[in-house]
Amino acid sequence: MARTEQGDLIVHIEGIGWWSPGVVDWSAAALLLRDGAAFPTGGNAKPAATILPPHERRRAPAPVLLACEVAAQACAMADRAAAALPCVFASMHGDLAITDELCTTLATDPLEVSPTRFHNSVHNAPAGYWTIATQCHAASSAVSAWRGSFAAGLLESAVLACVDETPVLFAAYDIAAQGALAGVIQATMPFGAALVLNAKRGPRTLATLRLHHESHAAPAAALPAAQAAFVEATPIAHSLPLFAALARANACRVQLPNGAATSLSIEVLA
Repeated sequence: MARTEQGDLIVHIEGIGWWSPGVVDWSAAALLLRDGAAFPTGGNAKPAATILPPHERRRAPAPVLLACEVAAQACAMADRAAAALPCVFASMHGDLAITDELCTTLATDPLEVSPTRFHNSVHNAPAGYWTIATQCHAASSAVSAWRGSFAAGLLESAVLACVDETPVLFAAYDIAAQGALAGVIQATMPFGAALVLNAKRGPRTLATLRLHHESHAAPAAALPAAQAAFVEATPIAHSLPLFAALARANACRVQLPNGAATSLSIEVLA
């Protein structure tokens, strides 16, 4: 059942994608999460994003590579054709590197603004690259909700999956802030994660979630001390308690920020 009498949403996870520095897929991340071990937070490696054509991959900005990599991983694990999946992409800030570059150029030499860089600066650029590369004609959207961006995107995806009774791809990502923005935005590393959600339980189901919107802020999450630095390094890592529960296959309840004074209660069902 996709919806309960209390208005909760129930969705089933069929695929998971993950990329962070030094941890390039869900199996590697799950091992660290189960052990409570520290995640690397530095390095210059880039996501492979092989789903993009080579010429697109060479010119694609960092958020596009990140989002497309985790989205492709989730689709592959779910054994779902990307072209058929409606998709929701969530990011707190979008492309911080290009935003800083454009603002600097506007302040110093506005006639030199690059049309290509401006094209890549829009919040739905990763969704655009993804749908073009996969030839996806299903609906796509881009969501931002400050520190609640992951939860907002997850809730949006679950609503689509339940109302339309179709599998939905959800990808969340953020990159490090640069330039002047680095002084005011708490984001020092890239991180992306993706889920394929389905309102119907099937042979590919990895876990089941019950979602409930709460009209109060989320309490501080209890995480191993070794993983605190990871959460502080990137906004999307507020989702770490959920992924830790999935890695341990524990029946439990977590709450993630979903706005200034609201939260998303997520029950991971055994």
